[in-house]
Amino acid sequence: MNFQSLTTNRLDLIRVTESHVNDFYTILSDSRVTQYYGIDPLTSLEEASQIIHSFDQTFSMKRGIRWGMIDRSTGRFIGTVGLNNWSPYAKKAELGFELHPDFWRRGYVSEAVQEVIRFSFKELALHRLGAVTFLENEASYRLLEKLGFTFEGVLRGYLYQGERSHDARMYGRLRTDVITPQVKIEETV
Repeated sequence: MNFQSLTTNRLDLIRVTESHVNDFYTILSDSRVTQYYGIDPLTSLEEASQIIHSFDQTFSMKRGIRWGMIDRSTGRFIGTVGLNNWSPYAKKAELGFELHPDFWRRGYVSEAVQEVIRFSFKELALHRLGAVTFLENEASYRLLEKLGFTFEGVLRGYLYQGERSHDARMYGRLRTDVITPQVKIEETV
């Protein structure tokens, strides 16, 4: 399978490459971003480069897909969105995303996630998308609920960050779920 770029009203979702390493590092070295991300803030460009390389590896093994979010109006790399733990055989994956704080609360993640949901169910023929959030990450779990994900329970000790385990909220959405749209792709969150 070749990597497929996606487009929304305001974003180009593209393959993340080494050319994005500086912007990616800026995002993941910010403790406001990594607070609920499952990793401590990055401390070097090399760490960012290794993560970008891992995106290529997981894609080539059909275990994940990660898109860089490019603001179409400025050409700026503002974050990533993607599928982790992708299993084409089991027809499932887990959703993940992060965004530069300058772009928070403007609907960019909602817009990107809606396109990834569409792609996952229609192009990849997945049956299930899951998502895991820290208990305290209200912005993320409210977004998931708004996009039709169902809260499925708490996973005790599921995430490890800051030298301790954290409980997580588990969400799921099935291709067969009947979703009453609560947001439109043009709407900002």
